[in-house]
Amino acid sequence: MFSGAPLEPVRRTARFAKFRGMVLSMATLALCAASLFSFPAHAIVVERVVAIVGERPILLSDLKQRARPFLVQIAQSSPNSAQRAAAETQTLREVLQRMVDERLEEGAADKAKIQVTADEIDAAIANVAGQAKITPKALLAEVGRRGLTEQDYRDELKRQLLEGKLVQLRLRGRVRITEEDAQAAYQRYLRDLGTEAPVDLRLLALRINQGAGPREIEVRQTLGQEVADRARKGEDFCKLVAQYSDDEETKANCGSRGSQPMANLVPELQSVVRDLKPGEVAGPIRFGNEAVIVLQMLGRTPPPAYEAVREAMYAKATNDALDRQKKAWLAELRRSAYVDVRY
Repeated sequence: MFSGAPLEPVRRTARFAKFRGMVLSMATLALCAASLFSFPAHAIVVERVVAIVGERPILLSDLKQRARPFLVQIAQSSPNSAQRAAAETQTLREVLQRMVDERLEEGAADKAKIQVTADEIDAAIANVAGQAKITPKALLAEVGRRGLTEQDYRDELKRQLLEGKLVQLRLRGRVRITEEDAQAAYQRYLRDLGTEAPVDLRLLALRINQGAGPREIEVRQTLGQEVADRARKGEDFCKLVAQYSDDEETKANCGSRGSQPMANLVPELQSVVRDLKPGEVAGPIRFGNEAVIVLQMLGRTPPPAYEAVREAMYAKATNDALDRQKKAWLAELRRSAYVDVRY
């Protein structure tokens, strides 16, 4: 919307005066036309600048578009209007700060002549799909169900790849990890687990379509109850997952994502799983207007010994150190650039 160089002063020539007169005439006509109709006189904010980074503005529409998946989740999970408004405001501010950081990173990438190609984005999509054991087409379909367009997802991957290249170029050399750092990361890992052992669950997800009415939601809830009853009577849970689950990421693994800490589960699942015994089935559990879940407890796993996860702890310590370096680096970029946040 704005050029890279500052706008030159506009001389008040006769031609400019004529153009200004035309604009005023059109505005007058618009006001006259508006007076013929009885619309309420409410002020509506159509667009505004919420931040400026260097000479580049971030518009309110850009911010809302970027935050749209989060705002949809808030709308579905917060029935109280006051709580919803507060959560939306907080989310928009957090997303805006992230967008400011990204603009700063883009500027640093331009100076370093770092780019991300379409082929690299395609490879990233294939990599994510491969890790989830699904096809790229299925991955993009899942992205769409979560409120993002394919271009939204490609843009997000591009930002992540660009940040990764910048981290490797600017920050990786600043990080040196020792055995003591890895052991400290392991102790933090144990503290994060608390006293609750990791659990292995099988999840059967019945997705609720966006915009579904009460009748459709009731049908999914009823199906969830039927599936749970069949599982409790001894039917093979893996076969039920293969037949009914809408979660493509876990369908090929009988609904299991592997052992994971209790803290990784959403609160609705934690309260149910905590009292389950191996083999028991729970559900149906309703998750707002997103899904109905039926689950089966496979078992609880004690935390692994340090030697078994030593490499993972080195990686965790490295990532933690890179995060600290990245925050310090972004703070340096903010101090050296013009940043004006207006939201």
